Amino acid sequence: MTSNSSLTFDNATHLWLEIPLLELERSWQQQPFSTPNRSWIAYLNRLTLTTFLPWLSEEHGANAKPYPKGAALPSIWEFVNGTAISFGNTKMVLIPTEALDIDEFRVPQEWIDIPNWVADYYVAVQVNLEEGCIRIWGYTTHAQLKNQATYDAFDKAYCLDGEELISNLSILWLSRQLCPDVITRAEVVPLPELPLTQAQNLIQRLGNPNVIMPRTQIPFTTWGALLQHGGWRQRLYEQRQGQQQWSVGEWLQNGVSDFAQRFGWRTIDTQAIAGARGSNEAETLPTVTRRLTINSQQCELRVLPQSNITSRIWRFELRALPGELLATGVKLRLLTEDLQPFEGNEVEVINASESIYLEVALGESPEGLVWQLDPTPDNFELEILYL
Repeated sequence: MTSNSSLTFDNATHLWLEIPLLELERSWQQQPFSTPNRSWIAYLNRLTLTTFLPWLSEEHGANAKPYPKGAALPSIWEFVNGTAISFGNTKMVLIPTEALDIDEFRVPQEWIDIPNWVADYYVAVQVNLEEGCIRIWGYTTHAQLKNQATYDAFDKAYCLDGEELISNLSILWLSRQLCPDVITRAEVVPLPELPLTQAQNLIQRLGNPNVIMPRTQIPFTTWGALLQHGGWRQRLYEQRQGQQQWSVGEWLQNGVSDFAQRFGWRTIDTQAIAGARGSNEAETLPTVTRRLTINSQQCELRVLPQSNITSRIWRFELRALPGELLATGVKLRLLTEDLQPFEGNEVEVINASESIYLEVALGESPEGLVWQLDPTPDNFELEILYL
């Protein structure tokens, strides 16, 4: 990248990357947010992500992807600045800012103290929209932030003096080669499990878009526990947009919601034998489905009612693609909304087969269920399906 601005060259160790012109337009306002400020933060994060990932792939051959999956990122940006990416066994968090002052690196507490958000490296990014570029001005590790940074209780952020950062990103790759076993993460205290009623009350309360900074309204341990549950975080995000998007019954009647489509869900019609009612005739059942990848194998998760929606009996089925078989040991598991097991909630592939399934009979009131697979699918994020 070239530029006539002296700012561009004020530190030769910093990495400067040009933002593609198309991204400057395409990255803006792709999804709704509760305030203009959150929309702007999401914009800066998208620009950073779409500029940095191609460079990372070209220069280092890293097949990096957003973590969690790209469809889940808006539910993070609604509350927290920063974007995590993963490649191999390494996780990195990009923290963008427009601020001209880079004397201090501020990382939201969520990226440091939520166990499944913790990364190895944290990268400081300055976004310069006037020049159409981003500057990577330093990086540090989780261990350094946890052990050496100052904690700002008002802003709920870890703050590290800019001089403590390593300004040359090339050193990161060199250190990974020379010292692959170096410790990058500090220990993190597990967060408490939230009772379902408490989580639902918090979503109702903090889902009000008039609550400008929900992350500062409750103790961090409670807030972190709410956010680390991907399904609850998604609900909270949608609540602040005035939408509720994860009712399977509504999907079958009115089509899959825009939110759920971004996660890969769609509707199809499947053929089933109505043997349960003493008939061998085939009938067409509406089904919601999404493609998944488990250990490089494509498969399909299906959710469909048995006979009709009002029966309140639902079938969760994991199927291999035509001509293939599910590997021995693959497990399909269902949990309650607050991640509790129940009787008959798991099935395992004993011998390689085309499919496995679970059936659940629910009460009259809508209930939320979380599905899990073992091994974990690529880019997995907890979802709550309301049935």
